[in-house]
Amino acid sequence: MKVVVVDDDNLVCLALKTILEAEENISVVGIGHNGKEAIELYNSLNPDILLMDIRMELMSGIDAGEAILNKDKNAKILFLTTFSDDEYIVKALRMGAKGYIIKQNFECIVPALKAVFMGQSVFGDDIVSKIPSLINGSETTDFSKYGITEKELEIITAVAEGLSNREIANKLYLSEGTVRNSLSTILSKLDLRDRTQLAIFYYKNK
Repeated sequence: MKVVVVDDDNLVCLALKTILEAEENISVVGIGHNGKEAIELYNSLNPDILLMDIRMELMSGIDAGEAILNKDKNAKILFLTTFSDDEYIVKALRMGAKGYIIKQNFECIVPALKAVFMGQSVFGDDIVSKIPSLINGSETTDFSKYGITEKELEIITAVAEGLSNREIANKLYLSEGTVRNSLSTILSKLDLRDRTQLAIFYYKNK
């Protein structure tokens, strides 16, 4: 797993490099200190994951993340920050970041990277608990106008509740393959990237 680390504190970068490269299958291929360097490093090194701070001089991690994802929607960005700021959380979620974890939780960094590498989205418990209140809209949405069927809405609701494909299959008496295919169809209909954005869409519009 190739990782680029970007943080405005060089000591933090070096500490992260030491922690990550203690793992057999993780290699830190580049280190940067602001958002502009993050973009340059991502474009030149094509890492599997970009592990990036948010508040940095010249360009923030949020702005850099948006620029990268606008160019490469499959980019895997994991934000690591000391700030559990509501505005940052919402922006990170909506842009399609794969994770947002707090720096103090150093023991979570390696497991989070591995999860993101496997295609999962990772948000700390303190972040997840905030999501519904942060993005829940006041108006309800008619999901059928997006071509969403009743069964698909049930699947969307289950995803928003944090259920895995297997748990959704058991709850709705479907096969895992059907759930997986339905999720692909739903994401295509709504023009969303992944389960996290789907959950956000649901809470924002329910």
